[in-house]
Amino acid sequence: MNALNPVFYKEKIFSAAWFRTYGLLVIGSFVLAMGYTFFMTPYKIVPGGIYGIATILHYKLGFPIGMAALCFNLPLSLWGVKVLGKQFGLKTFICFILVAFFADGVPFLLEKCGHPHPYDPFQLQDEVLLASIFGGVVIGIGVGLILKTRSSSGGTDVFTSILSKLTRKPIGMLQMIVDSSIVLCGLLVFQDWKIPFYSWLTIFLMGKVIDIVMQGYSSDKTFFIVTDKIEEIRQYILVELHRGGSIMPVRGMFNRTEKEMIMTVVSRREMVTLQRAIYKIDPQAFTTILNAQEILGLGFKRLEE
Repeated sequence: MNALNPVFYKEKIFSAAWFRTYGLLVIGSFVLAMGYTFFMTPYKIVPGGIYGIATILHYKLGFPIGMAALCFNLPLSLWGVKVLGKQFGLKTFICFILVAFFADGVPFLLEKCGHPHPYDPFQLQDEVLLASIFGGVVIGIGVGLILKTRSSSGGTDVFTSILSKLTRKPIGMLQMIVDSSIVLCGLLVFQDWKIPFYSWLTIFLMGKVIDIVMQGYSSDKTFFIVTDKIEEIRQYILVELHRGGSIMPVRGMFNRTEKEMIMTVVSRREMVTLQRAIYKIDPQAFTTILNAQEILGLGFKRLEE
């Protein structure tokens, strides 16, 4: 099967989808910049990536965070376009320029407005653990919003993509190596053994929050029910729970007996109710319950969302 035409993903300029995409891009860039500027830099947390390098340069050479990151992102992204093609295109350039602008511009604006601590407004003092936790969450939200626009914030993901193409090594492994190397550089520069632990905690939380922003959070449960009393359980789901589902033929592995299996999705509150009903109707029923990460379609979230 041929890949979908990239035009399918393009929004018509000045359409509602176009404004939504670029609005998310601006908001995501702002949130990402605030996460680095207000939670990472003041506490010398180095969560990998270009902004990890920028934090080191800020403390050793006095470079502004956003400008230092921009100096790395611009040539990296140009190299990415040359080696990888146009997927690192206009939105990626807009994104890392916006992040750099917000990272340096917001503290400058706070300073001009007379804020006593423009570069560390939350004044967490020695609460570096709190900074790493909240920073990981805030940065994860920002990156997630940016990724939802089918863009990238630039940085080491471009570098690792280039390395992957040149070395044919997995991107995930290369990303881990590059980010861990930057974290260890922070240890060598700042001479504080706690920095890598705070940094890796931030990286872990960033990944979890990015997944939630990208895939959504759902407490719904998917039931797969193999039973000899298919009709009774079907009636209970339809009449008592007011839920739908699918019935599909299955065959037992041991004796190859043909049966039917119900697949349905219920809320977390309904999960226990359905479990008890299945046990009451058929104690021998074989039931598998899975977390439903995201449910799209009739009766749930609309596909366009």
